[in-house]
This record gives sequence, structure tokens and C-alpha cells, in this order.
Amino acid sequence: MTIRKIHMVDLSSQYENIKEEIDLAIHEVIKSSGFINGKAVQEFGSNLANYLGVEHVIPCANGTDALQIALMALDLEAGDEVITTPFTFIATAEVISLLKLKPVFVDIDPNTFTIDIEQLQGLITNRTKCIIPVHLFGQACNMEAIMQVAADKSLHVIEDNAQAIGASYIFQDGTRKKLGSIGHIGCTSFFPSKNLGGYGDGGAISTNNSIIADKLSMIANHGSKERYYHDVIGVNSRLDTIQAAILKIKLNYLDEYIAKRQEAANYYNEAMVEIDQIQTPVTSDFSTHVFHQYTILMETGRDDLKAHLEKEDIPSMVYYPVPLHLQPAYSYLGYKEGSFPVTELLAKQVLSLPMHTELDNEQLEFICSTIKSFFN
Repeated sequence: MTIRKIHMVDLSSQYENIKEEIDLAIHEVIKSSGFINGKAVQEFGSNLANYLGVEHVIPCANGTDALQIALMALDLEAGDEVITTPFTFIATAEVISLLKLKPVFVDIDPNTFTIDIEQLQGLITNRTKCIIPVHLFGQACNMEAIMQVAADKSLHVIEDNAQAIGASYIFQDGTRKKLGSIGHIGCTSFFPSKNLGGYGDGGAISTNNSIIADKLSMIANHGSKERYYHDVIGVNSRLDTIQAAILKIKLNYLDEYIAKRQEAANYYNEAMVEIDQIQTPVTSDFSTHVFHQYTILMETGRDDLKAHLEKEDIPSMVYYPVPLHLQPAYSYLGYKEGSFPVTELLAKQVLSLPMHTELDNEQLEFICSTIKSFFN
């Protein structure tokens, strides 16, 4: 039996399944010559707003810009504090620093890898103005608790939803909301490997607040509502029309893509249930899981297993090997090894396995049998 080459993310095979729709959408943009702020940008923004259940979506150039523009819209002052997690891609904290704000890190829950609510409240000071919860690897932070803390302390909440678009938060009363629709502002990325990924960079900002939406739109467009008239200092952050046309097509398939990722995750879970040395992903009671990553934990031997997989041409990744508080760029904050013990421990234990919409049973069986052979 010949097994197809295994990728962490198989974008080529995904494209082949929707090739005709994608090619036509790209051709229509080229034919129209509406390359900047073309029709597809507005249509995609409207469709995404409907999908998320929000009043406003502002497409932009990438997920990092989405976070930066969101912070700029809140009129924060230099030195104001923004609480987030050190267990995330650097973009989350990077934009805080770029705006001369102060990142304040909080450790993570050892099961969900998201902000530890128990520690959050103790970090709030009179300079705290915002919380950026990161919905990591495909599931939610405890948004109900976070929004309650924010309401009590008059704080803004910006959801970093780059890795969990399509996931739902389940409130205690049973109601559900899509991630990106709960905080004051939601931010997402359409980097190609995301669950909803383009064929280049892209991002979007969501909100239910019309005043904030107007400001976000203005900041993303050089601080301008009317061409050549600039009310505030802004940036140039536009979602390319070709990318919008591609994303408009792929949004129609997002729930199907999520279901396929969940099927692959279930296969992994069942195959590895008897391997005591591996902890498979934990799905919290308050969130669905869309498995942007399928990340296992190993107390020991993580790097050896990674090398074992590589010998069989099976890719795997460590997200993230060095927590943000231990990065040289953030040495100025004064954190040391031991500042966030859960984050630091998990950075030595996590391993993400191939996860995408095109994984077939033969590939999954080969990956799992190779993992099992490591322990035999």
C-alpha cells in the first residue's frame, strides 16, 4: 500500500477539491481589475459577519494588523497594561509593545493551554486597560469568566481568534456564540495554514459596537473616512481582493473543514487512548474544538518521539518551544525562568501532529502505528 506524502497542512490537495470555484473567483477579480477594495472584499466581510453572528467585520491585511488596529481603536496611553498569555505566537504581545503599551503575562491552564482565570484577577492594576485572551489550538478561553472580570474592572477584551475561527463558546445557560463575537473586539488571521486560510496573508476584525467599528475601519484606511481627509493617525491594512475572493469560497466549506479535522482528532484520540505516556488534547466543557492543531503532551521523550516520526517522513511541530517571557525581545519586562511554571513546563512537553482536512485513514493509521512503535 502506497501512502500519500504526509504534510502538517496539505493545502495543495485541499485546493484540488475546490479548484474550479477558486480559479473562477480569481479570474473574475482579474477581469474586473478591482484589485484594491474590490467587490469581493465587501461581500466576504458581510458573509463572515453573518457566520460569526456579529454586526461588523472589517477585513485587513493580516492577523497581526488586526490586533494592532484593535488596540489603536481603544485610545490607550503609553504605559497602559494589557494582560495576555506568554504561550502564544509573538504577534499577540508584539503589537502591545509596538504601541508602547506594557504586556502583562498570565500563566495558562495545563489542560486547555489558555489563560488561567484563577490568576487573572490578581494581575489587574490601575494601569490595566485590556485583556487579550488567546483561543489557542482551536478552542476557547473561559470567555464568560473573562467578560465578568472585564465588566467588574471596566476593561476592554480583544479576542485573539487567529487559531479558533468557527469554534463556539458554550455559556452556563446553554447558549452558544462563535468565538470572535463575545469580546468587545475579535481578531482573526487568514494565514494559509489556518482553518480558514487564504493563499497569502489576510485578517479581519469583528465587533458589535458601531462606534468601534467606524474607528477600526478608519484606522485601517490611513485614518480616513473620506479620501484625502484624515481624522486620526492610521495604517494601511487592506485585505487583497483576490484573497477575499478565495476566502469567500472557502468560508462556504469552513464547517465541513472543521468536521474533517474533528474526525481526524477522534481517530488520533482512539488510537492513542492506551498509550499512558501521551496526554491527548483536552476539550473543555465550555468550548467546541476546531483543532487548528492536534497537540499531545509527553512528560518525557517529546524530542525523541519527534525524531522517530521524522525518520518515517512524518512531520510534527513544537508550538511553542520558547515562551514569550523568556524571549530576548521581552527580557526588559524582568520575567525569569520560573515566572510561569505551567507555560514553561508545557513548552518542553507539547508536540503537534499533522492536522488538516485532507488526512485520510491510511495516513492516520501510519502516523499512529509509528507513534505506537516508539513505545514498543
